[in-house]
Amino acid sequence: MRAAGRAAASVLEMIAPHVKPGVSTEELDRICHTFIVDELGCVPAPLGYGAAPGRPAFPKSICTSINHVVCHGIPGPKLLKRGDIINVDVTVIKDGWHGDTSQTFFAGEPSILARRLVETTRESMIEGIRLVRPGARLGDIGAAIQRYAEQRNFSVVREYCGHGIGRIFHEDPQVLHYGRPGTGIELKAGMCFTIEPMLNAGRPETKLLPDAWTAVTKDHSLSAQWEHTVLVTETGFEVLTQRSNETI
Repeated sequence: MRAAGRAAASVLEMIAPHVKPGVSTEELDRICHTFIVDELGCVPAPLGYGAAPGRPAFPKSICTSINHVVCHGIPGPKLLKRGDIINVDVTVIKDGWHGDTSQTFFAGEPSILARRLVETTRESMIEGIRLVRPGARLGDIGAAIQRYAEQRNFSVVREYCGHGIGRIFHEDPQVLHYGRPGTGIELKAGMCFTIEPMLNAGRPETKLLPDAWTAVTKDHSLSAQWEHTVLVTETGFEVLTQRSNETI
């Protein structure tokens, strides 16, 4: 899991300078796919994932969610514009293990609201991560994220959450980004899961587009997301997808 986490983190470090006005999300996907497969020797977990009745398999190697897209945006010919915010969500499989992480980038100079939203989303994730330790409960994490976000007048998306991860991409437990302290399962050393809050500048409600993957804000307000894969250690936590330039 550490190796998979480091690999996933390196994809976001690699793609950062490519996220700029005028680039297409399809091009970002191509660059990431080539790096994941040829440089890292890994498998992009989203590619071909999640086929179900009424829903095709995900067709690309990363998710790219721009502005009012909450999550699971499908890369395509759309070009980034100056001031856009875009979440790049990366999951790689290395030796059978998954590393899952995402970051919201600025394409050029963002609006004041967009910057506040993106920074608050990352800070709320860190608030949740810092509570991870044996004996804590999942509700403690969700409550901390919700409190931090709502005190700053942003809303927490309810329909999508963090998840257990290991040899399987998505498994129990579900890690909600809202809730009450002291509720939910008790954390134990050795657990691995993602913490990945999605915050909206407007209301928390989302809707699913006809492609059966892309989730957007119902009121068309901006949305941001950050994500890390976290290990519960004997004494606290370890962020398996922490990037080299990142402090948590």
